[in-house]
Amino acid sequence: MPKPSPRPVPRFRTPIVETHCHLDYLPPESIEQELEAIVDAGIERIVTIAVSPQNLATVLQLAEEHQIVWCTQGIHPHEAAHWTVDIDKKVRSGARSPRVVAIGEIGLDYYYEHADRDVQRVAFEQQLQIAGDLGLPIVVHTRDAEEDTRAILSNHVRHLSKRGVIHSFTSSQALADYCLGEGFSLGFNGICTFKNADNVRAVISQTPVEQILLETDAPYLTPVPYRGRTNSPRFLPFVAEQVAALKELDTEQLLRITRRNSMALFFPNAE
Repeated sequence: MPKPSPRPVPRFRTPIVETHCHLDYLPPESIEQELEAIVDAGIERIVTIAVSPQNLATVLQLAEEHQIVWCTQGIHPHEAAHWTVDIDKKVRSGARSPRVVAIGEIGLDYYYEHADRDVQRVAFEQQLQIAGDLGLPIVVHTRDAEEDTRAILSNHVRHLSKRGVIHSFTSSQALADYCLGEGFSLGFNGICTFKNADNVRAVISQTPVEQILLETDAPYLTPVPYRGRTNSPRFLPFVAEQVAALKELDTEQLLRITRRNSMALFFPNAE
């Protein structure tokens, strides 16, 4: 017998902010159609994330061309070997656009180690300096690098007038407690719906709802019941449902709070 189709994406009254995805990974010819589907799913704002020297301009262009899209500027730890004085200048220049809401995706990744650890640390620290200089929040990626992530954040946090988010949080409760204590938010995505993600669900249960952000990291990490398909911000309501259940809240209530959190961090001057 054929497998039944997944249930439709639930639609809620509260508008949803997608705080982390990669729209530029979609084929250019499909972006307009996908954005229509995203809006139909109740998503009102999208933050698409820079990761490399090659896509700094691309995400900025997407944000300038589409009213519901904003972006970041920054270099992912996988790309840290490409960090140079010229890229520093390019990130600073791009980040002055009103369509840029944060410096990111920056941080450390010792799991894949696509770049030397020392190089990653330098790129991370220099981009934290940019965030401090420009008064922008940060979007942090950390994987298997908890000790160094905490040490580097500790060195810079006093210079960050705005904190930011540790995105796709899968680290320990100890790192969560440190980041939350310093005023950072934690971003949760489709991983929280995965069968083997009890550790993530445990962290969500312990995280104050006022410090939770919702994201998809699309086109990756598609939530159940669409796991195995290409992810999209339009699947964010499934993440919201799971987080709401873990926080023992009605989903509409959870969405109202996380929308407030997202707007305060990334869009503080919005009407």
